[in-house]
Amino acid sequence: MPRSLFLSLDGLDGSGKSTQFRRLVESLRAAGVPTTEAIDPGGTELGVKLRELLLFGRTIAMGTRAEALLFMASRAELVERVIRPALDRVEVVVSDRYLLANVVYQGHAGGLDPAELWAVGHFATAGVVPDLSLVFDLPLELARDRRSGKADRIEARGVEYHAAVRAGFLAEAKANPAAIRVIDATPDADTVATAVRSAVGETLRAFGWPGVGA
Repeated sequence: MPRSLFLSLDGLDGSGKSTQFRRLVESLRAAGVPTTEAIDPGGTELGVKLRELLLFGRTIAMGTRAEALLFMASRAELVERVIRPALDRVEVVVSDRYLLANVVYQGHAGGLDPAELWAVGHFATAGVVPDLSLVFDLPLELARDRRSGKADRIEARGVEYHAAVRAGFLAEAKANPAAIRVIDATPDADTVATAVRSAVGETLRAFGWPGVGA
């Protein structure tokens, strides 16, 4: 019998993460896999309001610690309202960002202790963590060129900050390669999607689900 499976996608802004998130969800559903999608921050009534504040509230001063905790609050609600119920229904959950983003953006790049953020995050999520996280990696210049639209509060931060974000993702993947896998996001979207399906397929099969088509 299949078991519930939790996947998250993360990486630099402009890495194509959200495009690959949508393509993966569509591939899973096309394969007959019951799939719930989650957006972090967001995905609930509270989360939508916190997302607006965190990403677009430019007139509100916010320290890094407060920023981290608001992300945690949105995620706590997302777990309670969306993620845990889907896992209880024995579905596959795919989340566009999750706790790893907090650890990297406010920890590695923001100056807070990553270990403390992992600990707070486990409390906020009641221990609900992804079985597999994919990190989309590419050079900063390419990520910047691929971004579209007006930059949000975090996207607008300087090159040094985003360099630390990239280094943080890679450091976390190196520290936990079984749970965090790096995907080369430099090729075209179709090539990256194939790499995603390959990376996810083994985990799907291990959890009793069919693979996703190439």
